Amino acid sequence: MDLFDDLPEPTQSSGPVPSATAAPPQATTEEEEEEEEEEEEEERRLKRRREESHDNKEEEEEVKRVCREGLPVLRGYVAARRGEREEMQDAHVLLPDMSGHLSSLPGRASRVSYFAVFDGHGGARASRFAAEHLHHVLAKKFPSGETGNMDTLIKRCLLDTFRQTDEDFLKTASSQKPAWKDGSTATCVLVVDDMVYVANLGDSRAVLCRMEASAGADGRRRLLTVPLSTEHNPTIYEERRRIQRAGGTVRDGRVLGVLEVSRSIGDGQYKRCGVISSPDTKRCQLTANDRFILLACDGLFKVFSAEEAVKFVLDVLQEGPVEQRAGLTEEELRSEAACQQLASEAVRRGCADNVTVILLSIGF
Repeated sequence: MDLFDDLPEPTQSSGPVPSATAAPPQATTEEEEEEEEEEEEEERRLKRRREESHDNKEEEEEVKRVCREGLPVLRGYVAARRGEREEMQDAHVLLPDMSGHLSSLPGRASRVSYFAVFDGHGGARASRFAAEHLHHVLAKKFPSGETGNMDTLIKRCLLDTFRQTDEDFLKTASSQKPAWKDGSTATCVLVVDDMVYVANLGDSRAVLCRMEASAGADGRRRLLTVPLSTEHNPTIYEERRRIQRAGGTVRDGRVLGVLEVSRSIGDGQYKRCGVISSPDTKRCQLTANDRFILLACDGLFKVFSAEEAVKFVLDVLQEGPVEQRAGLTEEELRSEAACQQLASEAVRRGCADNVTVILLSIGF
């Protein structure tokens, strides 16, 4: 029985007669009913999608919240000394939270941090340019969304970032009258959740202080100084060979007897001699045994070995009570004091160069 059989048959009225092509009332009613059902089904589908999207967002936020709770807490402290130089040619950057510079975080990462030291030579323009621009270039090239192998992508991103920053500075330098001849080392620490990525050019360094349980019965913890960077100077065999293949020479441990480093940002006049801007990259996962990372220019390491610098900081961190200051915990006060005292001690030991030290405390 048809659904509309109970409806009265249409009667002839004095109104206008329907045209021969008009659809009968029953057909129009069926079409409207089908359209209504389709609209209702579409609304149900949209509602399900909204609910699923909301559930997925809540799940993603919960994953990030749990991840954040287990992540190391990084705090950065910096100390800079001009030494006996007429000009401060070092520059530095501390970005404990870099998310504001990124369009989105990669995958399920919940935090990205960035710290860097730049040691200029021939002037301060290259180091300042790198400090102002490198992290912005990094942010533009940084992987986002659901990505593949994060380590591979970040390494490629760092290589491209250093190359782009060098090209941008050289373009700016060559447009000046007279052309700038500044150069700069660069050591950058990028922390994605609990993974540390280090990219460096030249002779600034990054080292990690790690305390591991000793194999002995006394249960004492053993101090490890873990190098996180690679030094680049013309006396190293691979560096010297590259310079010589490019037509350059190494005299008195310097490129053409002048430039003390074999990789740098800037130094346009030495690029044809094999001086490159490709950084070495290292990766290290932070653990509950890690205390801090030291990031410093060569001014520090001219008078301190890496092991001595780490032990110096550790001794200050373990000293007695410190004078309290509003808004700072005792641990923060100790870390700040350790950073400042290390830079001052480098000058006291006779370092005439600029000294810049960044101390990254690590807490779980």
